[in-house]
This record gives sequence, structure tokens and C-alpha cells, in this order.
Amino acid sequence: MFASFAISQLDALMLARIQFAFVVSFHIVFPAFSIGLASFLTVLEFRWLKTNKPIYAEVYKYWVKIFAVVFGLGVVSGVVMSYQFGTNWAVFSDRAGNVLGPLLAYEVLTAFFLEASFLGIMLFGWGRVSKRMHFAATAIVAIGTLISGFWILSANSFMQTPQGFMLGADGLLYPTNWLEIIFNPSFPYRFAHMMTAAFLATAFAVGGVGAYYLQSKRHTEHRAHGRIMLGMAMIMAIFVAPMQAVIGDMHGLNTLEHQPAKVAAMEGLWEDERGAPLVLFAVIDQEEQTNHYEVKIPYLSGLILTHSLDGEVKGLKNWAPEDQPYVPIVFWSFRVMVAIGMLMILMGLFSAYKYFKKQQFDLESKWFHRAWMMMMPAGFIAILAGWFVTETGRQPYTVYEVIRTGESMSPLVAQQVATTLIGFIVLYVFVFGAGTFYIAKLIFKGPQPYDDAAEDTYYDHSITEGQGRALSGDSNPEENTKDDSAGDGASDGGLR
Repeated sequence: MFASFAISQLDALMLARIQFAFVVSFHIVFPAFSIGLASFLTVLEFRWLKTNKPIYAEVYKYWVKIFAVVFGLGVVSGVVMSYQFGTNWAVFSDRAGNVLGPLLAYEVLTAFFLEASFLGIMLFGWGRVSKRMHFAATAIVAIGTLISGFWILSANSFMQTPQGFMLGADGLLYPTNWLEIIFNPSFPYRFAHMMTAAFLATAFAVGGVGAYYLQSKRHTEHRAHGRIMLGMAMIMAIFVAPMQAVIGDMHGLNTLEHQPAKVAAMEGLWEDERGAPLVLFAVIDQEEQTNHYEVKIPYLSGLILTHSLDGEVKGLKNWAPEDQPYVPIVFWSFRVMVAIGMLMILMGLFSAYKYFKKQQFDLESKWFHRAWMMMMPAGFIAILAGWFVTETGRQPYTVYEVIRTGESMSPLVAQQVATTLIGFIVLYVFVFGAGTFYIAKLIFKGPQPYDDAAEDTYYDHSITEGQGRALSGDSNPEENTKDDSAGDGASDGGLR
């Protein structure tokens, strides 16, 4: 009877972990896309205000619709994920709530309220508020997404590298130093790495759409918009992708210091080794604590991790089998993430070459544009792979070396968790499938012409002309009309 109960609890724990992984995997894509799109929209609106070229307004109004869908899906999936802390992981919430609860509350108070307050102006204020007010709303929403990422990643980083707390006799965590909790050892690297990943994932998605418009025979009228999208994405690929490799290296060194078991799993190393090789491929046998069919490069892993050919890297056998993460997921997810990162850097080099040859927008550059289209989902796949490494590599702990995952679950039976898991799968396929279909429909439709006469009215028609000018900050409407007309005719010139 005891054995049957133990198996039931083990099954329930595994199902609860699968359920949370499923929900968070859906969720993380949308906040990452929201973070990148909000900043992209801010740059677009700034360019429109600076140049007065309608094409920037057209691209903005096109992507802001996609941003609204992505933001909404991110909020919905985030609420579901937070509820799971009380349903499947109530013990964890009870023990770590004194620390993690305030961090999540700060995210709501400083970021979510900020975003919610100005999101309405950003989405529905075009033509109803002044240009400056609308740009300020877009910029504030973008800042809000970054602040939200700050608190969420601080909470997650605490779970990876906890400090600034004491463990009470009742088993609960009590904060002793909030600055140490917030700015825990892995937080600066994780925050920089994740924000950069969000920008890159968005850039490759936007660049892929732009490349599609350049090559699509159906969208010949959208090629100018495609140039804007691809051109801005190329800048990110050329300059930010290599920077992400540097940030990732720093993050890896920090992980080696604070979570060496995770690094050993990432590298597929079982024994302590000096000048450890980089294992490119292997069949991981965790039960036997060894690898089969290894393909490796001598010394490279030790050089990357310790910046020395003779540096020592600890193997997984330093930890008992029950204290090791599940190596196959960590090992292969890490390789997927790194491989995509290398592809992004190569795309940056390819883009720089095309730029200097003045061929980045040529219709003959089919393979260049197709490469960008193929890279559209790459950033989001890399984000998911990175989170698999982060979360699976922390196991078997929810708070590293403080609270074990097996101790964190609510007293549920497998049937209960399985039922809700199936419900989530059905619901998510329907809801997020509909959202994805709508985004694809918007992409297929393309940007719409900007009608300044109908839409660029920065005051209510019931207000007198003089009051309208005062509210909008425009001193001479006739001059502005001339500027808009000039910008319309010069839109192509601004792309070169």
C-alpha cells in the first residue's frame, strides 16, 4: 500500500512539472515578443515624428495590432501560470512566499499598472491625443515591459542563486536583506541575457516578415514597408547578436561559480577534467553515468568555461544521482540555444556583407531574404531552449539547494493533475491557435495606407480650431500639411 502511494505521488509530481512546463513554455514567448515589439514600436514612432514620413506610421499601425494580440495572450497565460502556484505548488508558495510574493507584487505595482494605464492610449489614442502624448504612451509601455522583466527575472534568479534570507525553524524563508534578494548573484547576467534575447527574437521575426514582403508577388505594394522592417532588423543582427554571445559567456561563468552541476549537465561531463573537451554530440546515459558515441573537441570546453587550457571543470559524479538534474534535456537544449545563437551571428555577418554590397533590398537577393524568412521562429526557439536549460538544470530544487521540488507540491493525486493538464492542452491549442491564426492573417494582409486627412487629427472635431492647435502643440496646420505631403513623396529616399 505504501509503495502504491509513493508511485502515485511520483506520478502526480511528474505530471505537475509537465503541466507547469507546458504553461510557462506558452507564456514566455509572448512577454518576450511584447518586450521587443514595444521598443520597436517606440523607435518607429520616433522616426515618424522626426522625419514626418507616413511610411513609419504605416509600419507602426501595422505592428501595434500584432502587439495588442501578443500582449493579451501574454497576460492571459501569465494569470494561468500564477494560479498554479496555489493549486499544484501550494507548499512551495507557503515556504517561499515571504520572499517571492513581494517581488511579484512589485512587478504588478510598478510595471503592470504602468503598462495598463498607458496601453489604452497607445492602442486607441491615435488621432485622439497629441503626437507627443501618444509617443510618450508608447515609450512608457516599452519601459513598463522592461520593468516587468526586471522583477520577474529577479524572482526567478533568486530561485537559482538565493541569498538575503534566513530559513526559519518552521521551514519558511524569511527576508533579511532585500537588496541582496533582488540583486542576487545571477540576476544581472540573467536579466541582460533575457532582454537581449527578446530583442533579437523580435528582430528576426520582424526581419522575416519584411523579407517576405520584399519577395512576395502578392505584396509588391508593401516592399517599401519590408525595407523598413528588414533594415531595422539587420541592425540588431549585425550589432546585438555578437553582443549576446559575450553576455552569454559571462552568464555561463557566473553559472559555473554558483551552479556547477547545471554547467556539468550542459557540457555532458561526468568526471572532473582539466582541459575538458567540448562534447558536440553524445548519447547521454544517466543511469550508467556516462556518454556513448561522443564527438568532442579537445580542451575547448575548459577554455570556454575557465578561459584557460588547463582549467578544471567539475563532473556530475560529484553529486549523488538524486541531486543531479536530468542531463539529456539540459545537454540538448543548451546545444539548440547555442546553435541558433551562432546562426544569428552568421546572419548578422551575411547582412553586413549585403549592406556593403548595397544588395540587401534587391529582388535578386532571394537566398538572403529566404534565410531571413527561415530565421523568423529561431529566436523564440532559442528562448524556449534557454529556459529549458535554466529550469531543468536547477532540478531537483525549486529554490536551489534550499527547497527540493519533491517537497514543493500540493497534496494532489495523479488523476487530478492529469485532468487539468488535458484541459490546459485543449484550451491552449484553441485560444493560442486562434491568436496565432489572427497574427498570420494580419501578416498576410500587410500594412495599410496612412490617411493623414482621416486619421492624423490630433484634436476632437467638436473643439474649435484654435483650441485644437493649442492642445496638439501645432501652431500652423497648413505648414504641417505641407510637411506631411513632402514626407509622403520622400518616403523612398529615407530608406536608403
